[in-house]
Amino acid sequence: MPYCQSEVLKKLIFLLCMLCVLNACNAPSNQLEQILERGELRVVSRYGLTSYYNNGDELAGFEFELAQRFADFLGVNLKISVPDTLSKTLNMIDNGQADIAAAGLTVTRDRQKRLRFGPIYYEATQQLIYRHGTTKPRDITEINTGQLEIVANSSHAEQLTTLQQEIPLLSWTENQSIDTSGLLELVQLELIDYTIVDSNEMAASHSLYPELRVAFDVSDPQPLAWGMRRSDDMSLQLAVNTFFDEIENSGYLDQLIEKYFGHIRRFDYVDSRAIHRRIQTHLPQYESFFKAAALAYNFDWRLLAAIAYQESHWNPEAVSSTGVRGLMMLTQATANEMGVSDRKDPQQSIFAGTAYLTMMKNRLPERIEEPDRTWLALAAYNIGLGHLEDARVLTQKNGGNPDRWADVRENLPLLAKQKWFSQTRYGYARGGEPVRYVGNIRRYYDIMLHHDEVNQNISTPPAEINETLPAAL
Repeated sequence: MPYCQSEVLKKLIFLLCMLCVLNACNAPSNQLEQILERGELRVVSRYGLTSYYNNGDELAGFEFELAQRFADFLGVNLKISVPDTLSKTLNMIDNGQADIAAAGLTVTRDRQKRLRFGPIYYEATQQLIYRHGTTKPRDITEINTGQLEIVANSSHAEQLTTLQQEIPLLSWTENQSIDTSGLLELVQLELIDYTIVDSNEMAASHSLYPELRVAFDVSDPQPLAWGMRRSDDMSLQLAVNTFFDEIENSGYLDQLIEKYFGHIRRFDYVDSRAIHRRIQTHLPQYESFFKAAALAYNFDWRLLAAIAYQESHWNPEAVSSTGVRGLMMLTQATANEMGVSDRKDPQQSIFAGTAYLTMMKNRLPERIEEPDRTWLALAAYNIGLGHLEDARVLTQKNGGNPDRWADVRENLPLLAKQKWFSQTRYGYARGGEPVRYVGNIRRYYDIMLHHDEVNQNISTPPAEINETLPAAL
């Protein structure tokens, strides 16, 4: 939402005072003054779900909304252009054709020699992407039998160059003409074997490329920020810093991240370092209970651990505002039904939660096969079997398959809309919650699997890992 006029004037007065201090009020116009004088902020971005795209008749995207907010902050118009390639994007910043690159740029050592970066607003991990049905490489040394293609002049190229110092035979092709989404499509069509994509982009784009999978992380989490021309003129950077301070303090940045990356943020980049720490510090205390419950009820123990992390972050003392508590966040009614005397007792909580999930699975129609059976049971664990059945009925009415999680999850959010919940037996429910709930658990489960592979130096074939469940998609 644009700032009101008085707010804009306050910001402009502040910025102009700041510029006077910087320039002693008699130097030639600096970059920020030029933007204010022309009344236009020139931003270069790129098309994509995480940056800038057309949403029907409206423009949308995380970077677009952030840039529009900054233009409102300055009281100027926003002009966005999308160069054909990343190289052109960087060149437009270098030669002054654009003021800011708001394109999900990774802050790297090489780029810091060329650009000045604003505050870090997010983190992403580089991931190697391959097509389902082909051999999954276990690590970077196993990709030389296939064709790896990446965006030219990208942070991915910098990372591979660094890795090549330790792996001299590592080779790849840099594509000068297409972007990340184009390379994903080439992998989907089996025209190339691998590409590298930032994790936030992969998560946001996965529904567009259903056959693609993440093989492994190529880098640690890396910061993302706006890029600006590197010079002695710091006026624009100071304004950007002031802007980010304000949107962080007001909560707007968190709201925008939740809007576009909420499903990612819960399990990664902001949270991933926390879960990896807790794998070391918290999980060992409860691992034997997860394994025992998994053995008793025929689950992968890492799935049970992922559920508990989603529920409580492995905190047996956790209590929600609605009164659910413990590692598996049991309601009092569920605890009574499962014979739990102390919901904060880790062993009782884990076994009761697993027994309840088993009950949900067993009450689903026998015809539902895995993995859909488990995903639907998890949704029922979260929202209740009655509401799940309502969503399955709506799915069938809308031409979907009520036995497929992919179809049901599209219809679950309809339970919050009167047009739809008025047709159901159990009525209103916040149907978006189980969709996020299942998605988060699947991704936490992926992290658990990856952690085992890395730390135990083993790679279990997918068919063995997934006798009960497939790899999280």
